[in-house]
Amino acid sequence: MSTSNLDPGLILLAFGPVFLLTIGAEAWYWPRRDRSVYSLRDTVSNAALALMHQASDAFFLWLMVRTVYTWCYAHGLRAVPETAWSFALLLLLQDFLYYWFHRASHRVRWLWASHVTHHSSEGMNFSTAFRQSLTYPLSGMWLFWLPLAWLGFTPDWVILAVGLNLAFQFFVHTRLGRRWPLVETVLNTPSVHRVHHAKNPAYIDRNYAGVLTVWDRLFGTFVPETEAPTYGITRQVRTHNPLVLTFHEWRDMLGDAWRERDLRYLWKPPEWRGRA
Repeated sequence: MSTSNLDPGLILLAFGPVFLLTIGAEAWYWPRRDRSVYSLRDTVSNAALALMHQASDAFFLWLMVRTVYTWCYAHGLRAVPETAWSFALLLLLQDFLYYWFHRASHRVRWLWASHVTHHSSEGMNFSTAFRQSLTYPLSGMWLFWLPLAWLGFTPDWVILAVGLNLAFQFFVHTRLGRRWPLVETVLNTPSVHRVHHAKNPAYIDRNYAGVLTVWDRLFGTFVPETEAPTYGITRQVRTHNPLVLTFHEWRDMLGDAWRERDLRYLWKPPEWRGRA
């Protein structure tokens, strides 16, 4: 199984038409039932953030991240053949590492400074999946996949696995669909992910699943959807300005560390010393 003729860095772009059609269908469906689900300003803000994120990813992927992955692959174990079974193993391992990246992104403020952008919307629909930060390369998301290259998965395969994982997650950003208890025993679903985006006290820092919910169940972070979610963050930023949404937590985090002369603000949880 070779990726020599595949450009994995463009995997999400290849899904673009499907994503846009899905958003269009959902935006057509909801106004006659609940006009609060889609806001034009929120959707435009999500789109702007997505474009900024893609530009940042394209720049760092080819000029830095891919080079680092190539070095790790060249100096690592080189123990994985390119077969369908090893690609399936890669998807499983990448999803496991995604769980820990996602969990760390809620518990380490340096990582939360990027991830908070995704959670800052008070809405929940397919366009919310586009709400990403251009600062992920700075906060270090790419570091979590380096062990895969070191084990012997080619950089192209690693980038492809990450792209497929993120593409799957697009489809769980919706208010459509009730609980499917049997499915969510194994797979992330809209109900499972609605809990993750909620700021209800019982739901905060739960359901970190990318594709598989088994990691949440194994490590004690799974909670089923029982009460109606209230979306957003506990210290809500009420703006649609993409630059403010991208940098407000970086400003606050660095400001706290400077004011208190305490670098622990960079790695302690976001709520440390009473901050939400």
